[in-house]
Amino acid sequence: MRIEEYREPSWPRPRATDLNSALTETTRRRLGEELQALYEPVIDEPLDPRLAELMKQLEADRDR
Repeated sequence: MRIEEYREPSWPRPRATDLNSALTETTRRRLGEELQALYEPVIDEPLDPRLAELMKQLEADRDR
């Protein structure tokens, strides 16, 4: 799928306030810890040079 073809989902998205009230503080904290543990090894991996170049181009386009 090309980016131009992307459409937002038709179902209603939950509002942030709805999500916050549905999760307890303990659940939010545990979820955050689990996500951090899951993604921490990925953060330390080197970025693919092609992706790094694309990101530089996007930033340059945004600064124009």
